[in-house]
Amino acid sequence: MKPQSETELAELIREANGPLRVHGGGTRPVGRPAAATPLDISGLSGITLYEPGALTLVVAAGTSLAEVEAALAAEGQRLAFEPADWRGLLGTSGEPTIGGMVAANISGPRRIQAGACRDALLGVRFVDGTGAVVKNGGRVMKNVTGYDLVKLMAGSWGTLGVLTEVALKVLPAPEATATLILNIHPVKDVVAALSAALGSPFDVTGAAYLPDTGVLVRIEGFSGSVTYRAGRLAETLGRFGPVEIDHEPAHNFELWRRVATAAPFHNEPGNVWRISVKPSDAPGIVARLGCPVMLDWGGGLIWALAAQGRDVRSEIGPFEGHATLVRADGATRAKLSVFHPEPAPIAAISAGLRERFDPKGIFNPGIMG
Repeated sequence: MKPQSETELAELIREANGPLRVHGGGTRPVGRPAAATPLDISGLSGITLYEPGALTLVVAAGTSLAEVEAALAAEGQRLAFEPADWRGLLGTSGEPTIGGMVAANISGPRRIQAGACRDALLGVRFVDGTGAVVKNGGRVMKNVTGYDLVKLMAGSWGTLGVLTEVALKVLPAPEATATLILNIHPVKDVVAALSAALGSPFDVTGAAYLPDTGVLVRIEGFSGSVTYRAGRLAETLGRFGPVEIDHEPAHNFELWRRVATAAPFHNEPGNVWRISVKPSDAPGIVARLGCPVMLDWGGGLIWALAAQGRDVRSEIGPFEGHATLVRADGATRAKLSVFHPEPAPIAAISAGLRERFDPKGIFNPGIMG
């Protein structure tokens, strides 16, 4: 099924008497998918409203991310939260869509400074499991009356409703970028350097570690300011070792693309885990993992390349955070849940929300498994 309008989509959902597999570009296989009828929302596409002066974008959920980024770039603007393209990591094809980006709350390295995808959302329209069209939010940040369904839909993976339109806050693209590179690799030292950078007054917009490169710290903004702040930050980080400052735009873009897409693990055998932790806990967790890792968000996000079949969650032991199985072989996916098990009180709330928004239980069965 491929509806061409919100009205057609609502009618299809109202009449549905069995499970639906909601997808846009089909780029992110997750969970333990159950038998279901495909519901392709890529027919709901197009930029509905774009006001560069108001930093506001309204776009249909099936619109490709590439189309939106091209339109923003033409006006010198961008999605501040830096959504990542994981096709290389997952070995998938298709085109990432805006609806999929919001449904998965996909946010890249700039999250530490600009916030997550959900923080840029101003409003949403979606069709719930009864076929009702629901609108929440607006086109300005101060529109926060009533229940915040905008935040609820971000990261719900299409289990509460089918997004049809989203309104987003956009921001100007920077005039210049610089990346500070330190060739250090012991995780304790890596996290210490990243923490020092983030604790500085120099407005860091990226703080990561790549195993083949070392520590990466990004500064963005007006050219003169970037040069000054990068130089001062290099002085601050000098106690950790020699600091290289890279101002070349294309190389900077490629470095942070590699971070956002977990490029070191592309085409490498094994399962990929995404582990959110307190940065101070990262060294201990990495030691227990004993496998190749890369870090983002100042050490608060660990990407781990683990052998097939490993239950990384149980091996780590109790910790503050959660571990998500991003890429896995079939046997591991059948054995382990993709998402971290919720504590009983949170699981009860989640079940209640699904019952309220999808009373027939038709949306994406098994995707959160």
